Amino acid sequence: MTPFRHTPIETIAEAQRRAKRRLPKPVYTSVIAGNDKGLTTAYNVETFDELGFIPRVGVELPAVRDMATTLLGQEISLPVVLSPAGVQAITPGGEVPAARASAKVGTAIGQSNFASMAFEDVAKANPKAFFQIYWTGSREEIAARVERMRTAGAKALIATLDAMPSQARDWGSPSIPERVNLASMIRYAPMGLSRPAWLLGFVRNGGLPDLKVPNLSMPGKPTPTLIEGFMDWVATPLPTWKDIAWLKEIWGGPFMVKGVMTVEDAKTAVEIGADAISVSNHGGNNLDSTPSALRALPGIVEAVGDQVEIAYDGGIRRGGDVIKALALGARVVLVGRAYLFGLAADANGQRGVEEILEVLRAGIDKTLVGLGRASVHDVSRADLVIPDGFAINC
Repeated sequence: MTPFRHTPIETIAEAQRRAKRRLPKPVYTSVIAGNDKGLTTAYNVETFDELGFIPRVGVELPAVRDMATTLLGQEISLPVVLSPAGVQAITPGGEVPAARASAKVGTAIGQSNFASMAFEDVAKANPKAFFQIYWTGSREEIAARVERMRTAGAKALIATLDAMPSQARDWGSPSIPERVNLASMIRYAPMGLSRPAWLLGFVRNGGLPDLKVPNLSMPGKPTPTLIEGFMDWVATPLPTWKDIAWLKEIWGGPFMVKGVMTVEDAKTAVEIGADAISVSNHGGNNLDSTPSALRALPGIVEAVGDQVEIAYDGGIRRGGDVIKALALGARVVLVGRAYLFGLAADANGQRGVEEILEVLRAGIDKTLVGLGRASVHDVSRADLVIPDGFAINC
């Protein structure tokens, strides 16, 4: 018998196709996510196509282009960071293989408080780990959570403000059991059996995920399930800027505000002392019909780009997209679905994420060569064809 030979992932689109073939439909749907009609999710990807490149030839370039940069005090080998994404129980080990992959490539990872694995395990796999927090529970519980992550070695805290409970999706919302028990295993058996290779991977690694959210656990209490954690979040009143200022104060370290789409909010984030902001509409998992985050980026950069580190998050599918975001003023990009496709595409989830990051690295390098730029720090709006009316100013 001819041994199985792995074919490396060449594009993120290919990773998505492999993930769709490998995952049960409800699991794949949870990765795609989005809200309502899915307009904003599509806008984030499609808007990159409106920007063109201005190529240059005859430029003397170094043999190795410079991609290294920093974010929130961490040196990274390329301007791509793994964005926090909840419940990565799509492969055995969840977020840990992604953490190992990002560490091997030399970049940082953000982990969600709705993650399937404890932050301590992620930080052990990649010390350049940021913890992303939602405003969930009382101030006392939030303060305890913050102190736990400080002890675990979090290099920065990310406060995500642009999330709301998922709305009904026109293509159908995934069905997720509250607990993995005999009843749910019987109910969801057809789903698992529809993708036997995916199911076998969990069986070989200790069984199905328990669908709990360990980063929301409190001393003396059972670890909540994903649905219990979600309901606690929904029941918690939305935070105000005063709450976020308090969170920044008790943390006392590098701090990012994620979910900024307006100049007003960007200025307020600077006023409360944020070290970084992420221009993001939560990948379309928030208010549908929100414009692409890429359209908001230039105005925010112009308003506060000299006062705070600016990350961009939304729709990155190739290295050229990374360069477009950097040319509009972002320091780095955060990628979510792109690396989740890699995590799900391969039985070896770490390898899949590594290959996604290398796909992006190769695309960044190719684009720099085409633009005649020696470094990611050299790109600017002069490298782009930007149509009239592209940016929004709000």
